[in-house]
Amino acid sequence: MLYEILAKLQRKSQISLLRKHPNVSFKGIKLGINDHFILHGNLKKVSIGEGVSFRNYVHVLVEQNASLEIGNNFFMNNFCSINCLDSISIGDNTLFGENVKLYDHNHAYETQPQYKLHSSKFTTAPISIGKNCWLGSNVTVLKGVSIGDNCIIGAGCTIHKDVPSGTTVVNHQELIFKSHQ
Repeated sequence: MLYEILAKLQRKSQISLLRKHPNVSFKGIKLGINDHFILHGNLKKVSIGEGVSFRNYVHVLVEQNASLEIGNNFFMNNFCSINCLDSISIGDNTLFGENVKLYDHNHAYETQPQYKLHSSKFTTAPISIGKNCWLGSNVTVLKGVSIGDNCIIGAGCTIHKDVPSGTTVVNHQELIFKSHQ
């Protein structure tokens, strides 16, 4: 009983956070348990369409000057995350399986005169996902990628280059079996 009350309060808190932000608009949103939005005060825009549903333990980060646009009838399953430092757009009627991750950025690094990784500097490029797409469980989409309309991205794929409309992407793994006899 207490858990249900706390979950309801947490959902109300997240809806209130969305409502209070001057650059956020949404029409109809359903939140699950422990969904978490981190919205920078100076983000460019967050637009969420009608009939959008986030399952449980979803994480959405939109940083300063970044833009996130989600179309109508979008569904995001458990443990997914959107990490937006530049621009991410997702079309209507698109659905994400569990644990889908979107990253429109990478950590900046240098190789000369010596290797140096920057923990708080990033390179960015927009992500665009079309209408009527299905991203299976454990898909990761990296910066600068455009996925066309009507695409299926199979479970476990890491998408690092553009995917044309009407395409199915399959994670082709070779399973190697060795007998212990």
